Amino acid sequence: MSTLDVTRAELALVVLYLNKAEARDKICRAIQYGSKFLSNGEPGTAQNVDKSTSLARKVFRLFKFVNDLHGLISPPAQGTPLPLVLLGKCKNALLSTFLFLDQIVWLSRTGIYKNKERAELIGRISLFCWMGSSIFSTLVELGELGRLSSARKKLEKDLKNKNKYEDEKYQVKVRQSNERSLALIKAAMDIVVAIGLLQLAPKKVTPRVTGAFGFVTSLISCYQLLPSTPKSKAS
Repeated sequence: MSTLDVTRAELALVVLYLNKAEARDKICRAIQYGSKFLSNGEPGTAQNVDKSTSLARKVFRLFKFVNDLHGLISPPAQGTPLPLVLLGKCKNALLSTFLFLDQIVWLSRTGIYKNKERAELIGRISLFCWMGSSIFSTLVELGELGRLSSARKKLEKDLKNKNKYEDEKYQVKVRQSNERSLALIKAAMDIVVAIGLLQLAPKKVTPRVTGAFGFVTSLISCYQLLPSTPKSKAS
């Protein structure tokens, strides 16, 4: 392939990535929490960017609650233990509730919904729902990592006299474990972000800490949404 072909292929992947509403939302999220980190809750340009980006992101999330509502009523993957199924459904229910209530917050900030006191209460309830969904997500990822660890150990016994890293099934399990580990880190860090937004521990989880954790989880989300590049064939 020529340099132009490679550049064209890479640009096509960038276009594919940016065409995703979810990807644009996570990029805006990185800007939002990066600004929160810089402002540390103090008035100024960084705080203005934080607030305006937060409002803009709510537009990306309009009707997004339907996604998790669909996940809530969809049948679980075959072979998933009942405790993990229940944890996953709780996560879906709470995340769907958060996204639905967040639309009312958006209506209030745009001036359509006039009751500010109720909107603030709804905003706090929605954040508690998000924190709850992050907690359940953390538990789900821990459970799935445990299942993957057991499956890998079983494969290692079966491949005792072979190179396990050349086995396709083992490679899949390793890749899934890495993905689950990253998702676990993200979910656990998002709990801290929710604590910061709710100001449950203002002395320890300051706006700067909230911004730092939120920025890192945003980058993780951006990475998770990257399109997979096709493997090049050996010539």
